[in-house]
Amino acid sequence: MTETPRWAIIVHGGAHQTPPEQVAASRAGCLAALSAGRRVLEGGGTAVEAVEAALRVLEDDPTFNAGYGSALTADGTVEMDSAVMDGQTLEVGAVAGLAGVRHPVSVARRLLREKEVLLTGAGARRFAERSGAELCAPEELISPQQRKTFQEHDTVGCVALDLRGHLAAGTSTGGLTGQPAGRVGDSPLIGCGFYAEDGVGAVALTGEGESLARWMTAARILHRLPGRTPDEALRTVLEEMGTRVGGTGGGIALTPDGQAGWWHTSPDMPTAYQRSDMPSPRTYLTKTEERDDVHTPHG
Repeated sequence: MTETPRWAIIVHGGAHQTPPEQVAASRAGCLAALSAGRRVLEGGGTAVEAVEAALRVLEDDPTFNAGYGSALTADGTVEMDSAVMDGQTLEVGAVAGLAGVRHPVSVARRLLREKEVLLTGAGARRFAERSGAELCAPEELISPQQRKTFQEHDTVGCVALDLRGHLAAGTSTGGLTGQPAGRVGDSPLIGCGFYAEDGVGAVALTGEGESLARWMTAARILHRLPGRTPDEALRTVLEEMGTRVGGTGGGIALTPDGQAGWWHTSPDMPTAYQRSDMPSPRTYLTKTEERDDVHTPHG
């Protein structure tokens, strides 16, 4: 009889075409983020803490479109969005259009226990300052590579299940390259880019934000999870989205009993996952790779 996993975690680095020169870095970054979250879970920490720890690693890595190395707006500035949801309490913390903060996910987590669920722009920045977040000059978040070349990246995300059986989900993004100042996609919008509820599941999405928002994609996936595998729920809803409103995307999901799943309709979606019943993590660039079991490096 298969043992039910005591904890589980899965992270993704965005649904996009990964340039060949960034494949190794994308795999390594996802594994590093997974490792940070796994250490929290193994130590008895909460799913919320694990999600934050994992996403902070991705926000520090300029390979990904979150935190340092975020996409530049049409004005040449960085505006970041992030969200965290606690599946036990259904509390949400989300920020949009945030500038001058090292780790947007930590600002979102600080907002988690507040009455407000979403702060934007200058208001989000003031909250970050009041709550003791790590501040910086806005231009310090622009990597040399972002200044030189166009990079097509996407939202990063993480979902986790802790030893107490609680779920959490989180997202972080710099938005779209060249987006108008003030544009907000699905990532900080509850039920669109993320959701977590104990007893039901947790999901974090990435892709074409306007399509994901129009289709309320995260909510639809959660409604499909009971009685289906995470892969089935993700695939069905993402394909329906593409047919109904257009756009490609991807997502990661966990069930209350620790089943991890992921799917993408984009060319690639670097992903890493591990459960307590697995001796080592697995990382893949595409779903096809996982099916063929071509690349499963351990860490």
